[in-house]
Amino acid sequence: MRKIILYIVLSLTLITVGYFSFVYYVPFSEGVRSGELIKISHKGLVIKTWEGELSQGISGAQIFAFSVMEDEVVVIENLKKWQGKKVTLEYEERFKTFFWWGDTRYFVTKVSLEK
Repeated sequence: MRKIILYIVLSLTLITVGYFSFVYYVPFSEGVRSGELIKISHKGLVIKTWEGELSQGISGAQIFAFSVMEDEVVVIENLKKWQGKKVTLEYEERFKTFFWWGDTRYFVTKVSLEK
């Protein structure tokens, strides 16, 4: 009986570690989007995350919502500096997200100002 319980606990642990590793290390897609940066905010009650929006249309009908990881300090500073300007964002899309990462599955890895 002890062996069965040990195997069940070990299997559940390996499945959990595998799931979290997959979500953390494997991106679903990578891409580039450009438009007017209309919002960047640091929001949350207990755990704060960086969230932003990029307007890709004339009337603001096409909004691209994205998150930025806390350790991307240069990206966050550039986004704050270039709010209201036309920018190009490079991002990774994840299968899932964790609540301490952000609200969206899109995570910006690089930002550049369009000329």
